[in-house]
Order: sequence, then structure tokens, then C-alpha cells
Amino acid sequence: MTTRVYPAYIGGRDIGGEGGEYVHTVTARAIIEDTFPSLRLKRDLDLGVVDRESAGDRLAGACAVADEGMIAAALEAAAGAAPEWARTPLATRMEIGRAIARRLGEHRDPLVEILVAEGQPRSGAEAMIDGIPLTGWSPETLEWCAEQLEFRRHDGEREMILRRVADGVVCVNPPQNAATVNALSAITALLAGNTVVVRAPRGVALSCMYAMREVVAPVLEAAGAPAGTLNAYCGPPAVDTWLASEHVNDIVYYGGSKQGLAFERDCIAAGKKPILELAGNDCCVVWSDADLDAAVETMTQFFLNSGQICNVPNQVIAHPAIADELIERLIVATGKIHPGYPDEPGVVLTPVLGADWFFGCLTEALMGGATMVHGGRRLEVDGTPSDTGFFIEPTIVRVAGLGDARSLSVVRDETFFPLLPIIVPEPGDSDERLFEEILTFVNSNAYGLRNSFWSTGPEHIERFLSGVTNGGNLKINDSHGNFLPFLPNSGGTGLTGGAFGEASHPMLRTTHLQGVSIVRPTPRLGGAR
Repeated sequence: MTTRVYPAYIGGRDIGGEGGEYVHTVTARAIIEDTFPSLRLKRDLDLGVVDRESAGDRLAGACAVADEGMIAAALEAAAGAAPEWARTPLATRMEIGRAIARRLGEHRDPLVEILVAEGQPRSGAEAMIDGIPLTGWSPETLEWCAEQLEFRRHDGEREMILRRVADGVVCVNPPQNAATVNALSAITALLAGNTVVVRAPRGVALSCMYAMREVVAPVLEAAGAPAGTLNAYCGPPAVDTWLASEHVNDIVYYGGSKQGLAFERDCIAAGKKPILELAGNDCCVVWSDADLDAAVETMTQFFLNSGQICNVPNQVIAHPAIADELIERLIVATGKIHPGYPDEPGVVLTPVLGADWFFGCLTEALMGGATMVHGGRRLEVDGTPSDTGFFIEPTIVRVAGLGDARSLSVVRDETFFPLLPIIVPEPGDSDERLFEEILTFVNSNAYGLRNSFWSTGPEHIERFLSGVTNGGNLKINDSHGNFLPFLPNSGGTGLTGGAFGEASHPMLRTTHLQGVSIVRPTPRLGGAR
């Protein structure tokens, strides 16, 4: 694998060089194989006491760490470029979007390799990179967003334009668990006429900087975009600096709901627009007439990255008539999921950072009446049980009844580990009443990212579709977590997106609506007197 080194990209120039601080990416395989020596190597590389050549194939690359001056320069460059970039014709910006999408495809393989080096299982890395052009950068999405950005009508001599105008400078704070895919989604704000500043998290900076520097920046430069249209650097959190800056208009913030809602208040107080991508606690409902094999396939998505991603089903409500069979099939499917090195085919589990949180949540669930169905052990990379393993066995618990289900943290809160609750409602008097109870339960979820429903009955599908108001995405007999063209992949209500949260594309969320009416003067015949 090629060792890549990236300075910051600010104002159209690479900034940072000899003598500056760098953060190094030692491969996940090396860290799992030989943890303490590999972590010591990373420390020594970051301190500059060993040279990069000595690291061999354990080193994937390095990124310069931005200091305060570089962070300020990025904001100034974005502000300086904003007026000219906003005047760039919409058609030109959309063509740039299509060119970026093509270039993403051309750079698929190296991006996947870097993501794998950072610890993303190969199957997940491929799905992410293959999925990006299907969401924010797809032809369908670009076409629809372009239509929303400008709509014209005529009323006699009056021309009326309803248009969305760029907010200005948009700062992007992508999450540690999926920095690159979320950064690429957020920077579609460029196509609305905004200039952008991206902070690549120190822990996974390499893939993010590669995407910005090797994929996006060359397209902007070739199109003649003003220097400063895109700025990207690796560095510590800069939210406080962004809040205090006169240059910043919007901040796209990823994080937990508690911290995110506090940030929302700070952002509004500072006069900035908060665009929140916080947490998810998605619900998957499996009705009595569902295709159980298809439902099980979508339920196993929960264990991707060991449950440490947002757009997966965090809880399942199973109709009591099929609950036992559904759980039996899920146990068989889950038993095929195993740990491994991220570069190995078929691996979906990753080391779990919150192991203590997992076992505390599991203990609370079992003491609260849930029943252990499968899993519950630490595992080594080869799948053997261990008290000190980095991995956790995919775990399933059965929860009896909807009434007290949310008294358990595993149902009530977003979790970030592989513990899936299957909630089995009491049979009740009739399916009619049970359906209403499930609708109420789904709609009362404090989170609102996405929900899915599995049924072969047309009347059940229509009833669910008309009854569920919670969630930014609703999937009916379709993969819960897949990427689709045209539909937004992120955004939602409640603890997912804050008070102003909704499912929409960042290209639109970073704009504001403006109404324009024009009555053009009639030319005088014979010239002016």
C-alpha cells in the first residue's frame, strides 16, 4: 500500500511541511496483531523520533495537524472565495458535481484501501464508497436539488423567481466512526454556492484528506473555482473557533444527542445555523405476514461495524405470531458473523470501543426481564472467547411487551455496540389494536433517523405508511440501511436532528429561500430624449 502524506489544503494551496506536527495512520491490522508495539510506533512517529521508512507496511500515511493560524486561514480563505463562488452559474456548479461523482468512481479502490487501513472492514468500505455516488452525488439527486434551487414563473409582465440562496461559509465536523462518507455528503453544500471548510478528525484523517485533496479539489481547480472554495485540514475540534468567527454561517455537526443539542443552543446564540447529524435508534417492525428471510437479512445489518454506525435497525418489533421463528432464523444468520482483520473478505465486526457500556447495558436488560437469546461474550480476532478480546459477539435479547420496553436503555437510547433487542408485544385482543399500539410506539421514539416495516399485505403497508410520522427515512420491504439515489441518506427529527431537523440533502439544508419579483422596463422606441 502506498504511504500517503497530506498537508492541509487551504486557499487552494498545500500548507504544512517540514517541522510541523503530523498524525500518522498505523494500519488496523498491525494494531490488532500486535497492539502495544504498534501504538508505540504511532506515538513515536507522531513525536518525530522515528522516521516513516522504518515503519514499513504498518504505516498507511500521515496528515499535517493544523495549528490555530491555519484554522483561521481556512475560514478567511472560505470567506474570501464565497462571493465569487456564489455567483458561479448553477449549471456550472452542477456539472462540477457530476465531475466529482465520476472522479469518486475513479478513486474507489485507493479510498477503500485507506478506509480498510483505518479499520473499516472491506465489505463496509466498499459499500460506503459505492454508495456515495448513489446518494448526494447521484444524477437524480443533483437534478432534483437543482430544481429546488431555482423555480421561475411569469405573471403578465412580472417574472417571479423562488430560489434558494447559499448561506455562505459552511464548516463540516465529520464523526470519527464514518468521517469520509459524511464529509463527502456534507460538501455537496458546495454545489449550492457555499464555500466549505472540512476538519478531518485526527483518528481517521487520512481517508478524509485523500477524498478532499485527490478527488474534490482537482475538479474545483480544473473548473476555475476561486481559491478557498474548499478548505480541508486535520486538526483538533474547532467548533468553539467556528462559533466565534465572523466568517462562519453554517456548521454541520456530528455527535451524540446530548452534546449536539447543547451545541445547537450555542450555535443559535452565536447567530449560526446548526445542521445536526446526531444519533439514531431506528426501529424495524416485522408483521405476521412478512418475508422472514428478507427481514432477517435487514436485521443483521445492525451488526455492521459491531453496531457502531447510525443507519441500522437498533431495535426490532416482532409480531407475536412469528416472533419465535424470526428469532430462530436470526440466530442462524447471526452465528455466521465473526470477527477478523478488516482486510479479510466477509468480515463486518470491528473492535468495540464501549465494551464496559455494552456489558452494563446487557446486565440492566437481563435484570429488567429481558431474555438472553444469543451472544454476550468478548472475542479475540479469531473468534475464540476471551476476557480481554477487542471484539464482542453479536448479541440478541428478547424483550416481552411494549409497555415497559423503554424502561431499558437498550431500547430507549442509541447504543453503539452489537446488542440488538427483539421486542415481542403481548398478543392482545386483535391485530387491529396491536397495529395501533405498534404505530404509537414507533412514533413515540425520541429519535427520528429511519424506520422500516416488513409485510406482504397491501393494507398493512398503506396503514403503516400513513400512520408513521417519525423518522427521516421510511423503508417498506426494503433494506433498512442501504443507499438509494434521490432519497436523502441522513437527517431526521427529534434527538437525531434537533429542533430544526429533517431529512434533506446538505445542498438544500445549507441554503435559505428567497422570493424575487422582476418587472423589466419596456424599451423606448426611437431612443432616449
